[in-house]
Amino acid sequence: MTIAHDIKSNRLLDVEIIDNFSDMTPPLTDKQVLAASERCLFCYDAPCINACPTEINVPLFIRKINTGNVHGAAKEILSANVLGGSCARVCPTETLCEDACVRNVCGDSPVEIGRLQRYAVDNLDTELPYPFSRATDTGKHVAVVGAGPAGLACAHQLSRDGHQVTIYEAASKSGGLNEYGIALYKLVDDYAQKEIDFVLQVGGIEIKYGQALGRDVSLTQLRENHDAVFISIGMSDVNALQIPGRQCRCGRCGCLH
Repeated sequence: MTIAHDIKSNRLLDVEIIDNFSDMTPPLTDKQVLAASERCLFCYDAPCINACPTEINVPLFIRKINTGNVHGAAKEILSANVLGGSCARVCPTETLCEDACVRNVCGDSPVEIGRLQRYAVDNLDTELPYPFSRATDTGKHVAVVGAGPAGLACAHQLSRDGHQVTIYEAASKSGGLNEYGIALYKLVDDYAQKEIDFVLQVGGIEIKYGQALGRDVSLTQLRENHDAVFISIGMSDVNALQIPGRQCRCGRCGCLH
């Protein structure tokens, strides 16, 4: 195995890094959006909804875009998936909703659902009130372990239902996969953190950093101090390759470096 000895940082200027990691799929223009939204057939039993893991009402939000109600389209998306902005950018729509689009049946290209979803969420009218409100306080306090996409989405819904939420996050920053695992050219301009700021606007959510389950806090403690616990720690490890030579040269991490 060849080891490169000339790898070092600061070989590119900041402006070069920004250019190299610019938006991989630029947003649609207003004219492109109009043309793309016109192609949706507004199916009664839309298979794209069933193909969406969060069951966003795809035909409805596209119809709202097409009739000029972009803010309403964004609310429709975010009501089903509060992280709909990042999903629109990184979700493999080509194997999910767009693959299920009925236009594929006649050999046509599918409706650009992912890019239309991004357009809607990106154009949520921030001059209007926050689109979600908290229900009457229930007096319940829920612990969420992990401030990744699942934990944030869970916390947001719990807050909307009137519960108080504390998120325990092992890292020093929220976002999980969106922050640490998605390439910069897919979520540019610190989008993951902007989306988190939007989630937290609902209120009733506190995040405690540097709190790893099993190290800084135990499940027993969480169950004693909260009415319920939601564990969303993600997949921080992978199965080891059970083959000769799998061990790292350092003898610690098990990789093939």
